[in-house]
Amino acid sequence: MRVGGMLVRHEVRLLASLALWVARRTHGAGSGVAFGYARGQGAMMAGFAFVCFVETVALSVLLRDWPAVHAAFLFLDVYTIVFVVGLHASSVVRPHVLDAAGGTLRIRRYVHVDLLVPLERIGSVRRELRMTHEPADGELDVEVGSQTSVTLELTEPVTHVGFFGRRRGVRVVRFHADDAHGLVRALGRARC
Repeated sequence: MRVGGMLVRHEVRLLASLALWVARRTHGAGSGVAFGYARGQGAMMAGFAFVCFVETVALSVLLRDWPAVHAAFLFLDVYTIVFVVGLHASSVVRPHVLDAAGGTLRIRRYVHVDLLVPLERIGSVRRELRMTHEPADGELDVEVGSQTSVTLELTEPVTHVGFFGRRRGVRVVRFHADDAHGLVRALGRARC
């Protein structure tokens, strides 16, 4: 039951992200400075949506003689297209947020990752482009298009809550930002 609730919450957040995207609004930026991360994956997400569209048309032609099966697959295919577009929308409307006044950096990816890092726990920050990421204890890689561009080393661990509610402490956080140089500079100013 708990997993079902989490999945429903995920789907509702995706649909809310679509609504925010259409309205050209962001989620959770408030008075902070937003740093996007969706630019590098837009073409890939458009490609996924196009492939899903082609599959929908092909299956509609192949299953036209079986109305019940056709209706079921049509629903699933259209839902898949909405899901892919919703994922992209969530990456656009849920940017990373640096709130210098509140003393936090909010690192996000889609509706899956939302990590709040207090600025006083940041030991070092650097621009570091990485294309490969090996899982390691105490490290969190928030990849976009299989790359990260900013590395945070923390003085104390922060708690990352995974998709299904699993908690773990992380001391190194790697994530991607479209303007990695600007984010690193802004973090440097905010930490002073």
